[in-house]
Amino acid sequence: MKKLYAFAAFAALLTLNSCNTAIGFGRDLRLLGSGMENKAHGRTWSGQDQQQQENLPTY
Repeated sequence: MKKLYAFAAFAALLTLNSCNTAIGFGRDLRLLGSGMENKAHGRTWSGQDQQQQENLPTY
């Protein structure tokens, strides 16, 4: 019976944890899409114009 309770607790833990993983994955996809859209419009990945970045040093 203890094994059954341990398995149920483990299954509940995985279920609760996977919800946060799916939310984080959705957020990552949203940021990826906005970054790709910015690059398609000629801006940097974060949305700034390219001209503002020209004076910064390259490392």
